[in-house]
Amino acid sequence: MSVKTKKVPIHASETVQDAIGTRRSMRSFLPTSVSKELVIEILDLAQRAPSGTNSQPWFTYVLAGEVKEALTTDILKAFDAGGDGHRAEIPIYPKEFFEPYLGRRRKVGWDLYGLLGIEKGDKERMHQQHGRNFKFFDAPIGFMFSMHRDMPHSNILDVGMYLQNIMLMARAMGMHTCPQVAFSQYHKIIRKHLGMGDEEVLLCGMTLGYAEPDAQENTMVTVRDSVEDHVKFLGF
Repeated sequence: MSVKTKKVPIHASETVQDAIGTRRSMRSFLPTSVSKELVIEILDLAQRAPSGTNSQPWFTYVLAGEVKEALTTDILKAFDAGGDGHRAEIPIYPKEFFEPYLGRRRKVGWDLYGLLGIEKGDKERMHQQHGRNFKFFDAPIGFMFSMHRDMPHSNILDVGMYLQNIMLMARAMGMHTCPQVAFSQYHKIIRKHLGMGDEEVLLCGMTLGYAEPDAQENTMVTVRDSVEDHVKFLGF
């Protein structure tokens, strides 16, 4: 099956429709700096996300410069050593993939590897590409998101809406993102670097910056099913 590709949008989204339509997980970023003031503006609006009883259960850590680089170095050491002893506190994947989720997972993986010229069985290059997650794909800003571990798992829905607000606000400012649950596996290392309390559970990370417009991996557009495949209309 062919890979759907599209040039990375470099404009700032002026409508909600455009922000949603052009949001994609980018995997190569320019070194162009992003100011603290701009990040605060994004997060301030993202705070308007809905949450049960206005609990606002999210905790956010913003990383840049030497702090981000030091974290990257330590995670990559563990990753390159095989990641032994590092497991996410909340499972990332089902114990065993099944259809249609297995097929979707395989397609997005092989579509990405195909764009990068990574052949099936090339474990070394696959490892290197996965490791780029922990470099925040060379972007200047990284986020980590957590919530209090005593809050119910239903609050993850609230955090998800907060994350979506961040991603759409990034598009409104001409930037892109990549949400990364892969970081949750290395919560022990991240907790140490960030001074994160034991009462918090790490949910995911995210990359923020200006996408590299000529990067082949940034041309990939993942396939979405039709509304009819996921929705039942009743009483119409």
